[in-house]
Amino acid sequence: MTVFSAADHAHMARALRAAERGLSTTQPNPRVGCVIAHGEEIVGEGFHARAGEAHAEVFSLREAGPRARGATAYVTLEPCAHFGRTPPCAEALIAAGVARVVAACEDPNPKVAGSGFAKLRAAGIAVETGLMREAARELNRGFFSRIERGRPWLRVKLAMSLDGRTALANGESKWITGETARADVQRWRARSSAILTGSGTVLADDPHLTVRMERIGSDSFFSKKESDPIFQPLRVVLDTGLVTPASAHVLDGSVPTLILHAPDARRAAHFDKVECAAVPVRDDRLDLPAALNLLAERGVNELQVEAGATVCGALFAQVLVDELLLYVAPILLGDTARPLLGLPSLESIASARRLRVFDQRQVGDDWRLLLRQ
Repeated sequence: MTVFSAADHAHMARALRAAERGLSTTQPNPRVGCVIAHGEEIVGEGFHARAGEAHAEVFSLREAGPRARGATAYVTLEPCAHFGRTPPCAEALIAAGVARVVAACEDPNPKVAGSGFAKLRAAGIAVETGLMREAARELNRGFFSRIERGRPWLRVKLAMSLDGRTALANGESKWITGETARADVQRWRARSSAILTGSGTVLADDPHLTVRMERIGSDSFFSKKESDPIFQPLRVVLDTGLVTPASAHVLDGSVPTLILHAPDARRAAHFDKVECAAVPVRDDRLDLPAALNLLAERGVNELQVEAGATVCGALFAQVLVDELLLYVAPILLGDTARPLLGLPSLESIASARRLRVFDQRQVGDDWRLLLRQ
């Protein structure tokens, strides 16, 4: 087992922080950072910003220049070894004369999957892997999910009162949470490849499903800089019968939008502004696993669901939810208010599904819980 030094850990931690700079911009590519160093001295640093542009290793090598020769390159993901939209990073590292490459984890992409490491070793470069592996995988949990499981990492976002209600009986829900919590949601939207809702939510609330901020500010959970721009995620609507009206914000053509519908649904002319795709139907509803597979094929890494109790409940019931982003407001809405999730009844507490608290913090007057299955 490789024993890494304190300097190794420090440089990889810095590479991971650099990778986070691409949190909202790299789709569908993974977020990758690279640091080049001689001992404790850093001579180059970079991150991957956008698909089709230079990778993290290339930016680091440009900054390091001749000093890259004989140095150690710390990368958060295995360097690519194939020609895609950019040349192979493994070859760039070889040409620069680095002596050692420390990588956090392998790239699961079949086009890479160990070939980058093999090419580096064949050139006489020492390759060591596994340093801060879990942190690197966590940063790219959506990318790993898409490649390894064939579906996006699925996050359900919900807001509720202390008594577990999401809206009054008449549907009024603006606003359960405060302004700080609502601004926090925008950051989670920004890091998502796509935002999904159901036609019921579209009819009831007419949401925009866009990121309503130009730039992401600093936050201890995200480590972004004020200068980093964001891009709008894909809007996805589950609309079995294509009932979304022409006046709906999701059909305004302002950002990429995908409407998923039943194969026999009749499409009206007002859907021409957006893309539509048929999904198989199961029990009179769209097949959710099939929908997720379709989104993965389109390069969706992280999927944020902002829907009602029916859609969210179905996702939980089918064990498709990876994490729940839950905002809890210090208010009470009463017994007649609408519930958080539409789930089947249980016969015993022992059969209840338990979630693990991954992160919790106060945002304004509300609490934000991040829970995982």
